[in-house]
Amino acid sequence: MAYKFEVYKDKAGEFRFRFRASNGEAMFSSEGYSAKASALAAIDSIKKNAPGAETVDMTKDAGA
Repeated sequence: MAYKFEVYKDKAGEFRFRFRASNGEAMFSSEGYSAKASALAAIDSIKKNAPGAETVDMTKDAGA
């Protein structure tokens, strides 16, 4: 199985998506969108803009 985005409707009727790893585990999920097109646009944005995303450690100043 490959990595994939899954679009689904939640109990409130909003469209959401989750990203699954190749082992089937859900790695993250989205906020709710009133329109399916908005959820799909968010997926496209992640695919387009995230390859070079930096990682910011927000725990540095929290004593963690």
